[in-house]
Amino acid sequence: MSRAALLVLADGRFPAGGHAHSGGAEAAVHAGRITGAESLESFCRGRLHTAGLVGAALAASAALGVDPVALDAAADARTPSPALRAAARRLGRQLLRAVRAAWPGDELDALGRRFPKGAHQPVVLGAAARAAGLGAEDAAHCAVYESVGGPATATVRLLSLDPFDATAVLARLAPEADRVAEAAVRAARRVVREGTGALPAASAPLLEIHAEAHAGRAGRLFAS
Repeated sequence: MSRAALLVLADGRFPAGGHAHSGGAEAAVHAGRITGAESLESFCRGRLHTAGLVGAALAASAALGVDPVALDAAADARTPSPALRAAARRLGRQLLRAVRAAWPGDELDALGRRFPKGAHQPVVLGAAARAAGLGAEDAAHCAVYESVGGPATATVRLLSLDPFDATAVLARLAPEADRVAEAAVRAARRVVREGTGALPAASAPLLEIHAEAHAGRAGRLFAS
């Protein structure tokens, strides 16, 4: 297992398309729900325990070798917003392109053939971790970090927030992020035994509602 591979996969410069997405932060800024570091922290904490937990459990399950078709269907069922489903598949398609270049293999090729328009990003992330020789814990931590790192980075651009303040938010959330990743791995191990019904289904209705409004908004800086 290569910790360096984990750093490559989690690096914000990895060409996976995440820079074009705000994880709902742009819509939250537009709605006045994120106005600075304090409200960014609240937003990220809520995202961590909902979309972050679900995404991390999906990624960990894929890293453990659970059928990606079943996981993708489970991800669809846990994503009511068509806009968020479309964004997740776009991100998954771009991530798969990058991962197939970095760690080519038959499983990734098969995933690309099965989902030519993209599987959900967390499912691809777990498959990527597996291809890179990483484990379920690595996949979960990567997914959890992405769930809050993207909104924090986007808010720096959206509000001209001091990047030191945004980084401090992520540092304060780190212990919680670890606990969420651990919970996601426990759920993934249940999925191996019991099927995808054991995946968490924590919901974030405002993320879903804001995503639909954001998709139709003119002058967006981020795609989602």
